[in-house]
Amino acid sequence: MIHSNGKKRIALAVALGSLLAAWGANAQQVDTARIEAGNPNDWLTYHGTYKGYDYSALDQINTHNVKNLEVAWTHIPGKSTRGLQSMPLVADGVLYYTGSYSRTFALDGATGKLIWSFLPELDDALVSRQTHSPYTRGLALGEGKAFVGTVDGRLFALDAKTGKVVWETKLIDSQKLTVGFTGAPLYAKGKVIIGSQGGEWPYKGPIFAVDAATGKKAWEFDTAGGDSDEAKKTWGNDGWRTGGGGGWMPGTYDSETNAVWWGTANPAPLYDWSGADYKTKGARPGDNLYTSSVVALDIDTGKLKFYHQELPHDGWDFDSAPGEFVSIDRDGKKYMVHANKSGFIFVYDRADAKIENVWPLVKNYNFVKGIDPKTGELIGRRDFTEGKQDGVLCPHISGGVSWNSGSYSPKTGMYYKIGQEWCMTLTVVKTTPVTEPQVQLNIGADFKIANPPTGEIYGHLDARDPITGKLKWEVRYPEPPMASVLSTGGNLVFVPDSRGTVHAYNAENGAELWNHGDGVGHQGGIISYSAGGKQYVALTAGFGGMVSDDFGPAFGEPYKSMPRDEGILVVYSLK
Repeated sequence: MIHSNGKKRIALAVALGSLLAAWGANAQQVDTARIEAGNPNDWLTYHGTYKGYDYSALDQINTHNVKNLEVAWTHIPGKSTRGLQSMPLVADGVLYYTGSYSRTFALDGATGKLIWSFLPELDDALVSRQTHSPYTRGLALGEGKAFVGTVDGRLFALDAKTGKVVWETKLIDSQKLTVGFTGAPLYAKGKVIIGSQGGEWPYKGPIFAVDAATGKKAWEFDTAGGDSDEAKKTWGNDGWRTGGGGGWMPGTYDSETNAVWWGTANPAPLYDWSGADYKTKGARPGDNLYTSSVVALDIDTGKLKFYHQELPHDGWDFDSAPGEFVSIDRDGKKYMVHANKSGFIFVYDRADAKIENVWPLVKNYNFVKGIDPKTGELIGRRDFTEGKQDGVLCPHISGGVSWNSGSYSPKTGMYYKIGQEWCMTLTVVKTTPVTEPQVQLNIGADFKIANPPTGEIYGHLDARDPITGKLKWEVRYPEPPMASVLSTGGNLVFVPDSRGTVHAYNAENGAELWNHGDGVGHQGGIISYSAGGKQYVALTAGFGGMVSDDFGPAFGEPYKSMPRDEGILVVYSLK
């Protein structure tokens, strides 16, 4: 005799087995060629494809019917300390995403039914000592596996069908350094590439490549000094030994140059007291290669192919690590568009990272007077000496742009990007030199959010030509949106804002066509995919973290009352 609860277990096992069998019959191998080709039904890598568009060609949901969009299903990952910042992925109708503590889930994309979950064991004491923790921003798919990094310095490969651990590789001694992985990995050409935290820590933040089949480390590139004696000479006092850097968000892969493009973080200490004599004085004299740079690494060897340092001797924390690389072919030229945290957009020749143009997305910046659009040279840079600085520094340390991705629509030719108009007061503190990697933030300043000289803090969504920067239209928000942007073949642009409302705009003119409240602020990814012939829009909601912690004190409600440790995946479809 089988009891009722036993019958339920059998029924559940049969249902799950049927789901896995059906999925297995339809699933195809996720490899470099498939990611490169792209398929609007899927979202196979962090930005959709290696082109970095954050765009879906699906048009079932469009300007005419988006008003009928409603919640199809939701998933609550639990234990969402500091909210959710993840970018979901979809392959063959299965949705994958990560929550706090690198918790990873595979769900049926049409129903939200759980297929599997992976909840890694972490050292709670270590996590409590970390500042950029315990959030993770996503995962990678490839060769039948899901790859996820952890805040304690490990990289896992999970069987994409079952969630079982295939291999586990320890890459960073996080107990010693209190740094790990918060950004998503990138899969390409049989390797998994992931960049560590670095920046404010006295540590040489590396970028790692791991063999996707075995988990064996293939190569490592140190963003502070690399393996070049000439680059190390750009660090006075051997500052490269504790130089910070890192590459905390995923880059992309370009098959034509066989290169991984990656953005690197700021040097340490974050703020320097050298003033105009930064080449010879201060905590880290020199340009500090290869921090606050765009680097192109040979995917097979990890050797540097070419680079451009966007901010030599970055003394502002406006690093290059947001990770957004948009490949655009136009008029016989091949461009790579990259947003620097300062709010400047760099346009490169994709063959060698030579500057084609530089244009400002934000209006409030005074760390420089400008950047030469032909050479990328900083004009009238503002470097600090010890003590309280006059006026305000713009942008705020959180950046003119942050990790949240923009979106390029090949249908409209427009680049849709969030700009953040905020500043800060700043007092530079002369810190004791750190000569060995250790558990210690090395910031060197006290700072507080402040209004720009031109008025109030605000955010804006711009529709611009990605090469020239020419503005077509703009939508303004009372506070900067911290989530990513999605454009679609249905001539729509979706923006989840910080107050908890997701908006849909006409991609041609910026007219708002629909909105819906998710009940908590957004700071993660948004994608579109198809399952069972139906189009869905999926996003993560849940507020909290290094940037959004300032929202309550700075802006009041609704942020003072907004939950800080909750998260939800919300999936929309047409009625």
